[in-house]
Amino acid sequence: MPGFELFGELERNEVNDVLDNGVLMRYGFDGMRNGHWKAKALESELQTTFQSKHVQLVSSGTAAVSVALASAGVGAGDEVIMPTFTFVASFEAIMLLGAIPILVDIDDTLGLSPEAIEAVITPKTKAVMVVQMCGSMAKMDAIQRICNNHNLLLVEDACQAIGGTYKGKPLGSIGDLGCFSFDFVKTITCGEGGAVITNNKEYYTNSDHYSDHGHDHIGNDRGAESHPFLGYNFRISELHAAVGLAQVKRLPEFLEIQKRNFGILRDALSIIPEVTFRTVPEGGEESCAFLNFFLPDLETTRTVIEGFKNDGVDACWNYYDNTWHYIRKWDHLKDLKSLFPISKEVKEGLEYLQTKTFEKSDHYIARNISCLIKLSWTEEEVRDRAAKMVAAIKKAL
Repeated sequence: MPGFELFGELERNEVNDVLDNGVLMRYGFDGMRNGHWKAKALESELQTTFQSKHVQLVSSGTAAVSVALASAGVGAGDEVIMPTFTFVASFEAIMLLGAIPILVDIDDTLGLSPEAIEAVITPKTKAVMVVQMCGSMAKMDAIQRICNNHNLLLVEDACQAIGGTYKGKPLGSIGDLGCFSFDFVKTITCGEGGAVITNNKEYYTNSDHYSDHGHDHIGNDRGAESHPFLGYNFRISELHAAVGLAQVKRLPEFLEIQKRNFGILRDALSIIPEVTFRTVPEGGEESCAFLNFFLPDLETTRTVIEGFKNDGVDACWNYYDNTWHYIRKWDHLKDLKSLFPISKEVKEGLEYLQTKTFEKSDHYIARNISCLIKLSWTEEEVRDRAAKMVAAIKKAL
């Protein structure tokens, strides 16, 4: 991760095929494109990759979350439970629909805590959105039971977890709907792009129409298509899909490299008694896009991060003070800093953030270091990196 590190002839050939053909839009212009449909081809490939009946490509992972929720009827005033550790896009995508993000604690998986979910369910709760952060998963069996017991929609934001599995199923395919991102720093990149996956035909049809201004895509004359309901523009382009089509064919190659590099680093850090690793639920297999580990306390963690920087160990983060990925610094959300007026329902629904604390999440995030696993490293570079990391941690301890 990310896939752009290994761009090559396959990506170039797919892009040039679109440019030679001249049709950059995924819909229409049938006569000009000579049978070339990159988005359709990528959707077909992803059906196999995700073991899912239906795949709808969209313009981004953020769009995927909004489209997924909208396709299942989530909207104004509905509450969607989500974790405190994620990317800002998670709550943005919920609020775009006029729904209310209800943030709750994570546990040692770095994913949603089942106990925390149970504590905040109300009559307004419509969905639980699990975010499979940094290539691994939450306690999916427990969360699925909660959703079943309360008749709640289970949505998986697996944007950072392509290639991860739980009990043999790809992450993203476990819930009612799954969401993926193919932005520039994902294991598979389109530059910009995303996907909604589901086995529910109605949700798929809704996402297909909703992501393209409500077009029903019936027949071969785009101008004559009807609009069964309102929609918006969340389309992916053929150029972006072309890059993704090349990249998805290389996913096994990428995952093999990630697992090798991940294994070398994890084995090296395992010799340090004070280092513990995130919990992976039994039956789960990480994508190995990130290595996540815990140190004894925040002070030690900050010292280690500084030591990594001094020793040239890049792409490692502690999210406690991060403004993108953790609730603690999301002042723009807490203070509702918006360019347009926020609805009364959402304003009132988010008042809890003014006083709510998340001690359990702080306990894990303060001590966590998350390290990106790059595809471009040689084995020698990984082993050198591992030695520097071990030295910096031992020095801090």
